Amino acid sequence: MNSILLLAIVLIYFVALLVIAYYASKGANNESFFIGKKNSSWLLVAYGMIGTSLSGVTFMSVPGGVNAGHFGYLQVVIGYLIGYMVVAFVLLPLYYKMNLTSIYSYLENRFGIVAYKTGASFFILSRTLGATIRIYLVIKTLQFIMLDSFGIPFALTVFVILLMILLYTYKGGVKTIVITDTLQTTFMLLALVVTIGVIMSQLNFSMNDVVSSLQSKGYSQVFHYDWKAKNYFLKHILGGMFITIAMTGLDQEMMQKNISCKNLWDAQKNMILFSTILLFVNLLFLILGGVLYVYASQNNIALPAKGDDLFPMIVLNYLSPIVGIIFIIGLISALFPSADGALTALTSSFCIDILNIKSRTDINEAQKEKMRITVHLSLTVLFFVIIILCKLIDNGNILVTLLTIAGYTYGPLLGLFAYGILTKKNVMNLAVPLVCILSPTICYVLDVNSVKWFSGYTFGFELLLINGIITFIGLYISSLFTSNKQLEIS
Repeated sequence: MNSILLLAIVLIYFVALLVIAYYASKGANNESFFIGKKNSSWLLVAYGMIGTSLSGVTFMSVPGGVNAGHFGYLQVVIGYLIGYMVVAFVLLPLYYKMNLTSIYSYLENRFGIVAYKTGASFFILSRTLGATIRIYLVIKTLQFIMLDSFGIPFALTVFVILLMILLYTYKGGVKTIVITDTLQTTFMLLALVVTIGVIMSQLNFSMNDVVSSLQSKGYSQVFHYDWKAKNYFLKHILGGMFITIAMTGLDQEMMQKNISCKNLWDAQKNMILFSTILLFVNLLFLILGGVLYVYASQNNIALPAKGDDLFPMIVLNYLSPIVGIIFIIGLISALFPSADGALTALTSSFCIDILNIKSRTDINEAQKEKMRITVHLSLTVLFFVIIILCKLIDNGNILVTLLTIAGYTYGPLLGLFAYGILTKKNVMNLAVPLVCILSPTICYVLDVNSVKWFSGYTFGFELLLINGIITFIGLYISSLFTSNKQLEIS
């Protein structure tokens, strides 16, 4: 495809986002930036969250992983669905009862300032790493598709795209991205459905033919029963459940959109609808992966070295230019929700949780807004540095890398919130950061030595749960050295 045409599409798409941001951010202030003035439509939030949850990782890695893992990823998605129900009916009522702007304020109410700062710090670490990995995957593909031919350096591409995102998010925040995510979700799903339809047409397949072909090649296998393997079904379901609780329910980016709804019931409706649609969308991505591999096999197309490269390779080299254009728009749509929501949430968390911007009386609103914009800009620079580092250490399996990082960094958050909700005990304040650092360290040692120590057993996504349990136990031990009177939650 013509690289100039593709570049023009990217620019037009960005201009459209700027126009939306301009009108959406009129009259915006810090309150609308952080939680959209609690006036977001639950339908818009639910629909837009699909794009945020899928991101470039799902867009590229889930179809590319079908050859090796078949439909086993669906085990994780089933766990996601269970986890979303926990978020909707356990965590959201808590957040609305306390009228939170930052969800980590709960930890301050429950345990005190040290736990609060520790939880917020782990979120900032987790979301920064997760978001930059997602962004890197999409930018890498865009670079390969159209920018390498112009001799444009990867670093310049990253700089320009992050600048674009900064320009349309720095003022409106959540108020803006609730609307832009809706547009981006639409284009992402359009690319998915159109690609499946076109490949089925070229293969002259009906849906029954697709199912038969996937079954004959073994791609449709969902459940895996070797309990020692990473993809054992119970590990994946439990891992998916707790990944959702941690990466959605304990994540300021995802909850920031939910608590921007008008009331609790709207937020719960949003979560139920969103999680149901997400189950079927992930199934479609797996079907897409299956038909891509079938198409490659029937046309004697050599498979790329990295599964993540399969989708763009076939769409841009073997299908019509129209499909290629839709793919590029879908790919860009997978990029922006990964970055805009993360930058907004990280800015909110750093300003509220670390800098205490909402409670400070020594500076006026104009100074607070200037401080928030400075943080937003600084985080954009940090994203740039980490994305460049991602290119240097890319191992070609981004989805597994992302979920592995989540297991280490979200585990302490899971343990902290679980301990606060399930017990009435306090903790020794100074022990909290120690426990939260020690827990993922222990998990890393267990993971590295599991085959030798546990007769061939390998940890999968359940490592997040184990991490949370170790944190929980550590907090309980610390409670033995302090008063057990529970702090009241207002």
